[in-house]
Amino acid sequence: MRVCLNGFEPAFIEEKEDLYAIVLTQNILSGRWKYFILWYLKSGTRRFGDIQHFLGGLSQGSLTKQLKELEKDGVIHRKVYPEVPPKVEYSLTEKGVRLLPILEQMEAFGREYGENGPQGERGKSDGTDEPGEPGKS
Repeated sequence: MRVCLNGFEPAFIEEKEDLYAIVLTQNILSGRWKYFILWYLKSGTRRFGDIQHFLGGLSQGSLTKQLKELEKDGVIHRKVYPEVPPKVEYSLTEKGVRLLPILEQMEAFGREYGENGPQGERGKSDGTDEPGEPGKS
């Protein structure tokens, strides 16, 4: 698959519609902090400083980059109030809300198959590393 500077080659889109849809969604969500930003915005409109604090003091530049990409992709809305100091708020667009079930499925998968889940790398949640009934060695 070839992704060019301005998007996908037309032949790829035509030949692999299903894969294109997955890659498009992946491209929207790609970025270290985007999942967390969307998850945080699901509960309502937030200011830049609130998002930055939620992310543990992420640098202004890194957060700005992620927010601009999400805005460009139509996933979040940025509202600037004409006041001094500037007040900027971020919220999910309808497109952003449509991504929430994907994040919820990721959360469910992580809970089920994470480190302490039934298939986790460190064994069963009962502390054993062998398959079998809980509590039996």
